[in-house]
Amino acid sequence: MVARIGFVAPIVVYLVLFFGYPLVSNITMAMREFTAASFYTGEAPFVGFENYAAVIGDPVFGTALLNTAVFTIASLAFQFAIGLGLAVFFQRYFPLNGVLRSLLLLPWLLPLVVSGTVWRWIYDQEYGVLNQVLLGAGVIDTAMPWLSSTSMALTAVTVANIWVGIPFNMVILYGGLQGIPAQLYEAAALDGAGPWKRFSAVTWPLLRPVSAVVLMLGLVYTLKVFDVIMVLTQGGPANATQTLTTWSYSLSFQDLDFGAGAATGNMLILLALVFAVFYLRSTRQSAGAAAREAPRRRVPRLPRGRSATGGARASVAAAGEPSATEQERS
Repeated sequence: MVARIGFVAPIVVYLVLFFGYPLVSNITMAMREFTAASFYTGEAPFVGFENYAAVIGDPVFGTALLNTAVFTIASLAFQFAIGLGLAVFFQRYFPLNGVLRSLLLLPWLLPLVVSGTVWRWIYDQEYGVLNQVLLGAGVIDTAMPWLSSTSMALTAVTVANIWVGIPFNMVILYGGLQGIPAQLYEAAALDGAGPWKRFSAVTWPLLRPVSAVVLMLGLVYTLKVFDVIMVLTQGGPANATQTLTTWSYSLSFQDLDFGAGAATGNMLILLALVFAVFYLRSTRQSAGAAAREAPRRRVPRLPRGRSATGGARASVAAAGEPSATEQERS
C-alpha cells in the first residue's frame, strides 16, 4: 500500500501544484473584482458571476467568439488536408525524400514569435514580398493592406497559422500511414482498385484513429493560439482578428481588469473541455465497438501453396472489398 502511494504521489503533487492551483486561482479570480490594486492591498470584493455577465454583454464578445470559430475551423481543415496530402505524397520512395520531409518541419521548429515576425514582413504593405510578387505578376494594381484591412486581416492571420501547423499534421499522419500493411495496397491493386479506391477503402479507414488524435490535438492547440496573432495584428484592426485568447490578454494586461480576463479564460477552458469530453466519448465508443467486433472475426487459414498476397486479398475481401472473382460471378 505504501509503495502504491509512493508511486502515485509525485504525479498527484505535480498535477495539484501546476494544474490544480492555477485553475482554482483563475476560477476564484473570475468571481472577484480583481484589479491592479488588489495585488498590493489584497482587497478583491466577491462579485459572483458579474464578470461573466459583463464579458458576455460586451459587444466584443460576439466578434471574438465568431473570430475564434472561423480561425479554428479554417486552420484545422486546411492543416489536416494539406498535411494528409503531404503524408501520402512522402509515403512513396523517391530521391531526397528524407531531406525534403525534414525541411518541411522547419515551420514547426521555429519559435512562434519568429514565425509571426517572418509573416509580418511577408504581409508588409510597402516592402512585403507578397505584394511585390503580386504586383510584378500583374495580379494586383496597388499594394494590398493585408494586416491593416478589417476584411483581410483574419484571413492573413489564419494563413500564417495554417503554415505553422502543417508539419505537425504531416508528421503524425505519416507515422500512421507507416503502420498500414503494404500487402493491403497490393491486394487492392490486384482487385482492380484505383488510387482513389485504395485511399477510401484502405488508407482512410485504417488512418481514422490517428486522424481523430490529430484533429483533437490541433483543436486544443488552435483554440489557444496567441503568439502569432499578437505578433501580426495584436487583435486589430478594430477587433477584426480578436479571438477569446487575445481578448482575455487584453482585458487582463491592457485594461487591468483581471476578473473579466479570468472569466474569458475560463470560458475558453470550458469550450476546450467540451470538445475533449466529446473526443474521449467517441474514442471509448470506437474502442468498445472494436472489442465487440473482434470475437466475431475469424482469421482465415491460408491453404497450402497459397501466397501471402492471396492472403492479403482475402483480408480486403473480408473487410468488404469485392474481389475480382466475386465481380466476375456477379
